[in-house]
Amino acid sequence: MNVNANQGIKCFQRGFSVDISDTDSKIMNILLENSRLSYRQIAKKAGVSVVTVMNRVKNLEKSGIIRGYSVSLDYEKLGYDIVALIDIKISKGKLAMMEKRIASNENVIACYDMTGEFDAQIITRFRNRRGLDAFLKKIQTYEFVERTRTNLVLNTVKEQQNKLS
Repeated sequence: MNVNANQGIKCFQRGFSVDISDTDSKIMNILLENSRLSYRQIAKKAGVSVVTVMNRVKNLEKSGIIRGYSVSLDYEKLGYDIVALIDIKISKGKLAMMEKRIASNENVIACYDMTGEFDAQIITRFRNRRGLDAFLKKIQTYEFVERTRTNLVLNTVKEQQNKLS
């Protein structure tokens, strides 16, 4: 997301607008680098007071801009060597059904509605080809899945959240 920080960002969340200042952007970028930092450490890096950081983070959480805090795992080291992007052609009017059944699978890490030849794309992780094969065979039996196209990721060049600029 490339936004001119001097102009700020206006976000509309949960029925009200939130102005995102340069300070908010700095705080969010610091949290993207390391969400385990204390408010004091964030304040030092952002060049603001601890109270400012506390208030800004609280407002960003309340507005839903900060949705939570998580850990970044190395899935390959955990044995999940297969990453597949699966395009799915879905029967007309059955998109909500797909979202409930397919997106809830533990191997699905992202699910997108999309334009083009296919209606949805999912990103999946598996320990081995057998797991991917079983998953594909399972979803292809669903009445709303007309067809799939699977692409295997050979190498992950970049995988991270965008910093605000």
